Amino acid sequence: MSSRLKNVLGIVAVTALLVLSMSIFTVDQRQFALVFQFGEVKRVITEPGLNFKIPLIQNVRYLDRRIITLDSDEPERFITSEKKNVLVDSFIKWRIIDPKLYYISVAGDEALARTRLNQTVNSGLREEFGKRTVHDVVSGERNKIMEQMRVRADADLRRIGVEIIDVRLKRVELATEVSDAVFRRMESERKRVANELRSEGAAEAEKIRADADRQREVVIADAYRDAQKIKGEGDAKAAAIYAAAFNQSPAFYAFYRSLEAYRGSFNNKGDMLVLEPGSDFFKFMKNPGQSSDKAK
Repeated sequence: MSSRLKNVLGIVAVTALLVLSMSIFTVDQRQFALVFQFGEVKRVITEPGLNFKIPLIQNVRYLDRRIITLDSDEPERFITSEKKNVLVDSFIKWRIIDPKLYYISVAGDEALARTRLNQTVNSGLREEFGKRTVHDVVSGERNKIMEQMRVRADADLRRIGVEIIDVRLKRVELATEVSDAVFRRMESERKRVANELRSEGAAEAEKIRADADRQREVVIADAYRDAQKIKGEGDAKAAAIYAAAFNQSPAFYAFYRSLEAYRGSFNNKGDMLVLEPGSDFFKFMKNPGQSSDKAK
């Protein structure tokens, strides 16, 4: 084989390899592939694997088929039915379901798709918030708003080949000027309730204290009455015993009472009693046998 033929075969082989490499392309499972011919979409490849195209005539463009998250950079300001401003932080989950329609609608530009998504969702949220109060959008109907917004946005954006997976409100809060006013109103309301509770508590305390004082007086009166009754009964019994003892031996009883008087008067060594010498107090000391003679 001549060297010239070898060169020709070599050039043909290199050209064939080059053409083959320009004809083969792979599609990842995370991608869609659009095959263009002179700027027109000829094929849409949705399955992963090895594919072929006409070199120099056809070209391929890839689109992401995964779920994409569109998260707002700054909270959006919406107005409720009460004419109050609320700040809403949200995000959108979306994906491409019709690559050809998506390319025709937004030229395959994700930035344009994001702009369209933001406009659609924000417009819907503004309308939904305008129908509801602050309480509804914060807690009462929050889930309902998100579901209605997802359905509405999905129906609109399918026209550009996009499916809305989810619309979520991460945070809904009052604007600073509104939240300050609400806080002050809540604070004054809580103070009013606290003052009412304190007044009711003070009145109840006075009522309980008065009732306790009344019961105390009743108990003391009953106790004093019972004590006086018992004391009277005791005095009566003591008087009866004294009388019975006096009737049995008046002289001995008089002598015993004198001894008790002596013991009480001279209880301490320093006690001093000044009496006349002829006082009856000393009659048993002067005549000790008087008591025994009388007893007989």
